[in-house]
Amino acid sequence: MAQLTFRDFAGAIMGGDSARAAEVLQELLGLDASAASSAAAHFQTSMTADPSFMSKAMGLRAAVTGGTDDDIRALLGDCFGLSGTAAHDATAVLRKQYP
Repeated sequence: MAQLTFRDFAGAIMGGDSARAAEVLQELLGLDASAASSAAAHFQTSMTADPSFMSKAMGLRAAVTGGTDDDIRALLGDCFGLSGTAAHDATAVLRKQYP
């Protein structure tokens, strides 16, 4: 099975498949099912409410490949509503997947 990417997450969101979006986030960010569902819902709500949100979300890739851990955590908070330990742990998971 191919490694999941944020493109898979975006496809699920755009297709209205929130359950699949949450499954993808479980793998990508190392979240449990409940946190992943909340994160997917946060993303969907933010995307619907703010037309400029997608450009912010797309900044996550740049942060992962060239930013600091603080940059990544800030975007995880903005895009997925993660904070504290969840944001810290998700940052560590992303760093392992995308060194």
